[in-house]
Amino acid sequence: MGIVHPFLWYSDDALEAAEFYVSVFPRSRILDVVHAPADMPGVTKGAPFVVRFELDGQHVEAISAGPHLQLDAAFSFVVDCADQAEVDHYWDALLAGGGQPVACGWLTDRFGLSWQVVPRRLMELTLAADADPAGSARATQVMLTQTKLDIAALEAAYRGD
Repeated sequence: MGIVHPFLWYSDDALEAAEFYVSVFPRSRILDVVHAPADMPGVTKGAPFVVRFELDGQHVEAISAGPHLQLDAAFSFVVDCADQAEVDHYWDALLAGGGQPVACGWLTDRFGLSWQVVPRRLMELTLAADADPAGSARATQVMLTQTKLDIAALEAAYRGD
């Protein structure tokens, strides 16, 4: 049976990125580091080449294979947060060392990987089948003005405060 998992391309810092990610998320660890063989074009022999790791229990592989391909926002990881404290924690941790906030709960970390740091409450306010349509529209409009998502402001908008 096949296993589906993400495979991320980094220019030369896949191991550093993986080490950073496993430091941020619980249930995460480096599984294996494969070093580059001598005949790999554009990669220094013996340098960390392929990194296999678990990210909150999800199997991920990353490669340091030169600048030929770049990460972009077409792929992102979603961090499903239980409350504002988790939003704040993961937002700050993923921005550490040079990440960039984007909009609507999105950010790009210092390695170029996109993340969505999203409170579960947002989905309840905007997408739940039993949500009030007018309240959902108000919460959505507020979400579109935010960079880091603020649950209290989303709830206030939903209520019409």
